[in-house]
Amino acid sequence: MKENSQGIIEEYEITPYTLMVTPINYGSKIYARIVEMEDEFISPFKPMEIIKKSCEFFGSSYEGRKQGTKQLINITHKAPIAIDPTSSIFFFPTTSPLRPQCIWLSHEHVVSYVRKDSRHTTVTFSNKQTIDIDVSCSSFENQLHRTSFLKTKLIQRIEETKRKSFYLFTEAKGVKASEGMSKYIPR
Repeated sequence: MKENSQGIIEEYEITPYTLMVTPINYGSKIYARIVEMEDEFISPFKPMEIIKKSCEFFGSSYEGRKQGTKQLINITHKAPIAIDPTSSIFFFPTTSPLRPQCIWLSHEHVVSYVRKDSRHTTVTFSNKQTIDIDVSCSSFENQLHRTSFLKTKLIQRIEETKRKSFYLFTEAKGVKASEGMSKYIPR
């Protein structure tokens, strides 16, 4: 992460400490406001660009992660993204990612949420910070559940692969061990 003299960071990748990436008007442009557990940054990139760069940093493209979401849970609209499943970094958009007001939230850090009114939800993060977002509570809850479903499916696949490789490894070891133990004795 590089910071310039105006407090604007030049580079940023989402980490396990990132709570959200939200759009902020900066003059006539849209920048990203990045909120972490104990810090906050402004980036000259749009939130969607931060999400894309972070996917690439962890070895995949945003389109690849989006395709993975479709494959695992058959969701294409407002799809949650596994930015780095090994570090449990799953983010979800509050609206279509193509819309400039889209906020990306970390699933891991959402502790609670309450309906503020018919079109707004108050979200509380793991560091006790709250934000009011311009999304109905039912829509927010749906996004939270979709992300949980993605996370669960991905973890199931990873565990299934571990089990299969464990059995393959122990089977292969067992065969070698039994071959070494039996000796041919001519009569």
